[in-house]
Amino acid sequence: MGFDLPVTVHEVARALPDPEALRRRCRALALAEAILSPDQESRYYRYDAHWGPGAELASMDNGSGDAYSIVFTAVGTFIRGFDHESQMSPAVNDGEVWPGVVDQVPEVFADQVDEPAFSFDDTIEATCCLWRQVADDRWHAGEIDFPDGIDPDCALGLFGVLLDPTPATYRGFAEDYYELDVDPGALTEIYAARPLTEELVRRLNPELSLADLADDLDAMGQPLRSV
Repeated sequence: MGFDLPVTVHEVARALPDPEALRRRCRALALAEAILSPDQESRYYRYDAHWGPGAELASMDNGSGDAYSIVFTAVGTFIRGFDHESQMSPAVNDGEVWPGVVDQVPEVFADQVDEPAFSFDDTIEATCCLWRQVADDRWHAGEIDFPDGIDPDCALGLFGVLLDPTPATYRGFAEDYYELDVDPGALTEIYAARPLTEELVRRLNPELSLADLADDLDAMGQPLRSV
């Protein structure tokens, strides 16, 4: 991910994969997290294939006020990212979303912009936002006058792991966060959506069995032994 600094949501938009590849990557992250962290409360990355009627949700929450939400629907994909320390946070701008972040979001994504789960005091918690309708050939972001800084909207910090087609970036995060060695080959198989086996699960977490993942796999829309 060789970027010239500063980096904003516009550079991230050009580096993101297409929605289906992004969906696979999000599921891989969620599956890796489910194996490494049986305790759901400590997980960063999740995937809910049953989030709403015709909608699937990939999410990240670091437990410290930073999060992202990626909603996959029949009309397209909507992404919002929020870093509570960003200069562009509504929390430091009189409760208002930074101009341009959501102003140009198409009406088909209005439900996501107004989603209570993404909001505080009826205002979407967003420092960056992207969208892509099914007929689009690229990701879009609003026209924004960014403040100074190398990552002013925190888009790179929030979505960097999703820009890497390999599990290397996630592995670095997981080894630091969970304080353990993570088998790179096992993660590569997860990213490649190889069939999930007892052996593969135990390479990542010797204390976990394949059966232990049944509920998580159902939540991800990936029935047991059909990953």
